[in-house]
Amino acid sequence: MALYQAPSFEALERLSLSRDADLARRELINAESVRGRGAQSNRSGRFETHARENFDDGWGNVEPMPLFETTEHLERAKTIITTNDSPDIAFERSINAYRGCEHGCSYCFARPTHAYLGHSAGIDFERDIYVKANAVEALRQELGARSYRPKAIAMGTNTDPYQPAERKHKLTRGILEVMLETKHPVMITTKSALILRDLDILTELAKLNLVKVAISVTSMDHKLSRKMEPRASSPARRLEAIKALSEAGIPTAIFASPMIPAINDMELERILDAGKAQGAISASMILLRLPGEVRDVFREWLLRHFPDRVRHVLSLVRDTRGGRDYDSRWGTRMTGEGPYATLLRQRFEKARERYGLNPKLPPLRADLFEAPRLETRQMSLF
Repeated sequence: MALYQAPSFEALERLSLSRDADLARRELINAESVRGRGAQSNRSGRFETHARENFDDGWGNVEPMPLFETTEHLERAKTIITTNDSPDIAFERSINAYRGCEHGCSYCFARPTHAYLGHSAGIDFERDIYVKANAVEALRQELGARSYRPKAIAMGTNTDPYQPAERKHKLTRGILEVMLETKHPVMITTKSALILRDLDILTELAKLNLVKVAISVTSMDHKLSRKMEPRASSPARRLEAIKALSEAGIPTAIFASPMIPAINDMELERILDAGKAQGAISASMILLRLPGEVRDVFREWLLRHFPDRVRHVLSLVRDTRGGRDYDSRWGTRMTGEGPYATLLRQRFEKARERYGLNPKLPPLRADLFEAPRLETRQMSLF
């Protein structure tokens, strides 16, 4: 009688990935319908009572599926400045004038936040954009409070401040105008060349040492960049932005983030070299993170664009996260651990040293702050 032999770890891994891939393929939406989007499905949010999934009955679609159009939702924010005490984040205060981001990066760590709004972390995150219409007004109120003490405020920490909606609403520009008026320090991270629209304000802030900018470049390959960030500026336009900002005297960094194993990690040195050539004075890097629903969105993106690499990429990701898809521990969530993460960090450090890029941009001044004048309904006695 043959004895039962438990399947090996490798066999279980292959089986798990195979089942995951089969499930994901059933969830994928027709490629034409998601053209210009990063996510490939639109699963119900994790807090919803009911879940919906696609089902093919064998008859196909009688009519072509419409494209997923972007919808804007106007809202009024009670407060606009967010604070955090995370030890591995370089800022304590941030502003996000928009919720959701049309750039469509499949790996965006902010996707799970859309579930709190009753939306999917998939396509909904890219098409249901919430606009904080009173962002500028709310900022003036908070900066005008008697108890307020200035510290640098970061923009672009959750969603991009220069995503397509900014062309219409100009909330980021309004916020920067308040920063200049009050002489308040601000840090900006973006993937959009739209930042050059505000070069006039940024130049004035830079003269007072009140601003620094980081431009994120994930790939120098235009085809790959279009797949990774379908509605962000092209790599060439981002490099042009670095050059224009640097020439205007604005301290500018290049972010090679995120580095994705077996997808864009081979471009690390090339990205830093290109940033230095355009005037960047600092560089940073973050390893791919897959918190919450981001894992499924990213896996589906891999199935659509790199079906032959799914197993290899996810295996390398798990090697950097202690065998899991994600490790949320402070100190390791940005850098990962293990041989692959260590080698990537060593490559980055050597490239940064070779190109003369600093670890950080210079600190900003906070001693010039002047509280804004607030309108009041109380009439003067004189």
